[in-house]
Amino acid sequence: MLSILIPVYNYNIFQLVVELHKQCMACEIEFEIVCLDDASTHYSTENQKINSFSNCQYLINTKNLGRTSTRNKLTNNATYDWLLFLDADVIPVSSNFIKNYITHINSKPKVIIGGYCYQNTLPEFEQNFRYKYGKNREEKSALERNSNPYKYIFSGNLLILKKKFIETSFTEEAKYYGMDIYFSYQLYIKKIEVLHIENPIYHLGLETNQIFFEKSLKAVESRKQFLINCPEIKKISPLIKKYKTIKQYHLLPTAILFFKIFEPYLKRRILSKKPNLFCFDIYRLGYICTLK
Repeated sequence: MLSILIPVYNYNIFQLVVELHKQCMACEIEFEIVCLDDASTHYSTENQKINSFSNCQYLINTKNLGRTSTRNKLTNNATYDWLLFLDADVIPVSSNFIKNYITHINSKPKVIIGGYCYQNTLPEFEQNFRYKYGKNREEKSALERNSNPYKYIFSGNLLILKKKFIETSFTEEAKYYGMDIYFSYQLYIKKIEVLHIENPIYHLGLETNQIFFEKSLKAVESRKQFLINCPEIKKISPLIKKYKTIKQYHLLPTAILFFKIFEPYLKRRILSKKPNLFCFDIYRLGYICTLK
């Protein structure tokens, strides 16, 4: 009935699999939990213990493929028609997490998203930017997410029919950041219905501010490379919508000049003790304007 697929890179996923396995057994369903390690250098010994559980596998890529290609590999080898994708650095909020998803398997939408939560304990300064972004931009109720369903597509907690994922996934074998927006666009343009429910996971593995900042810029580069000329992309990506407006009114030179002057100031505000998300939005907009 259910293939639970977890891409892994340098993270201990043993406790996550223990919880998922317990819940699947309680639901008395046919299931598999497949974890695919993307050639990590840490935690492989701890994660190998997963192979001792029934219906569970911990596999390792011979070379680093990137998260997108790893998910595609997991999909192609999945046993069942329904796929539950989870990030490695999460844990279900509810002890009925699997049950909540199972009740929606026969519903009309073939894409069901449970949502993200962040624990209320403030992290260290080195992670405060990532935490604030998650709390303000990702932690949304199902009601709010359903009001704009293609805006809040998080592949780290996603139930989807296998054939729908294959139909919409990014197939190029390359390492790109921020490809959830590509997936969201494919769902939108193919008119595949999305349902958001209250079934969140806690996002535990917060990156440092600097790493998250750098990955965010890589995601901006991916949007410029793959999505900038896609029809109706402005309905999915506010960033591209603003960029196209600037370009339409021939304001790119002005925007680039503004960014070059204020870039150091914006970055300081973003990576400060009190991270400013408005400055982060301005920074990404200025950055996409500078990209060829």
